[in-house]
Amino acid sequence: MYNKIKIFTGNANPLLAGEICRYLDLPLSQTTVRRFSDGEILVEIGENVRGADVFIIQPTSPPVNDNLVELLIIIDAMKRSSARRITAVIPYYGYGRQDRKVAPRVPISAKLVADLITTAGASRVLCLDLHAGQIGGFFNIPVDHLFAAPVMLEYLRNNLNGEQQAVVVSPDSGGVERARAVAKRLNVSLAIIDKRREKANVAEAMNIIGDVRDRLSIVVDDMVDTAGTLSEAVRALIEHGSKEVWVTATHAVLSGSAVARIEKSPLTRMLVTDTIPLSPQAQAVGKITRLSVAPLLGEAIKRTHMEDSVSSLFV
Repeated sequence: MYNKIKIFTGNANPLLAGEICRYLDLPLSQTTVRRFSDGEILVEIGENVRGADVFIIQPTSPPVNDNLVELLIIIDAMKRSSARRITAVIPYYGYGRQDRKVAPRVPISAKLVADLITTAGASRVLCLDLHAGQIGGFFNIPVDHLFAAPVMLEYLRNNLNGEQQAVVVSPDSGGVERARAVAKRLNVSLAIIDKRREKANVAEAMNIIGDVRDRLSIVVDDMVDTAGTLSEAVRALIEHGSKEVWVTATHAVLSGSAVARIEKSPLTRMLVTDTIPLSPQAQAVGKITRLSVAPLLGEAIKRTHMEDSVSSLFV
């Protein structure tokens, strides 16, 4: 079925790359990424890629700069090795939160990263749950922007108590479209948290728009970083009468004191995906359930290679 398709990975998330290869029933192609004593990255491709359809699985997750440079150098190595097509599979897009000018004299780093990936030689990009949809427009090459919603929805449908009233909650006004789509597919109501951001990664939840009293509240977000905003959101929902709070977040960045905050939070369950590897501390937290996006990404890779439509995956 596959004609000269090759899957490569850097050091960012080799476990996810392995799961994708298992889904596709393909071996993970050979590449060596090592560092010189001064920290420079050296990439060596271990097999012939001339004329091949190459997919590089490399989220630009923490350490963001190291993983980004790895991706750029691997792409350049593929281009100089005469690969026919190079697809950068970026499950988590680092710098995605810097997608617009929010103050004078600041960069739009998400656009700069897009330019770097394009200049390095990528033919197309495959992403999952970008922080802002317009980032796809920063590229001058085709971008397939997938969503983890089908993975989350399958879990929720299989684990929600049919007799328990649920409500999907957007943690801020910017996430309403994402939360509304989930609420529609679960056939439940929608609520919104109106918050006032005090400074970066610190927000005070002010009000709940919608009825959450005596209900299971399902907070839908694209990522959890320090979990400061999340903790405030969960606290506000409990104060407004929610019986229980679940959280879904595609990307578990979990930096700083995030794991400790989640452990102390009154939330019952947090669903995340494996776009970013979880630390041992996070894996030990019983509240966190990790779901795999390998079948979703694997199917997108297969359809891209076979020149089939991937529209049905844009759920």
